[in-house]
Amino acid sequence: MASVTARRAATVLRDRVRANRAATSEQRSAAQAARRVRTGARSLFTHAAATGATRETAKAVASALAKAVDRAGVKGHRYRTRRTAKGFLRHARTAFRYTRAQVARIAAAYKPRKPEYKAVRAVLIAA
Repeated sequence: MASVTARRAATVLRDRVRANRAATSEQRSAAQAARRVRTGARSLFTHAAATGATRETAKAVASALAKAVDRAGVKGHRYRTRRTAKGFLRHARTAFRYTRAQVARIAAAYKPRKPEYKAVRAVLIAA
């Protein structure tokens, strides 16, 4: 039977591995998003995720940027996306993709309040 110290050490190691795996996953997704943004027009969420922001922050910023599109006077590239439910029933919806320059114009019209949103905005404008 393992001692209490050995069980504690195993727990600490397991938690550390999980934390490292989560951090690596976020870094990998940010790097992939940055590569996609460099190659062409992408969704607002992809642009926000490419800044290295967390998933929740990127989602919130993308939502706010979508509201600022009209103020910026930018028209994105339309595309259709299809969702499946249990492998069938394709629901189509229209979405838009934006280039880096378009996102910079949209971000200039976006006035965030939270410091982390302001940081994402600064990176989007600089790109």
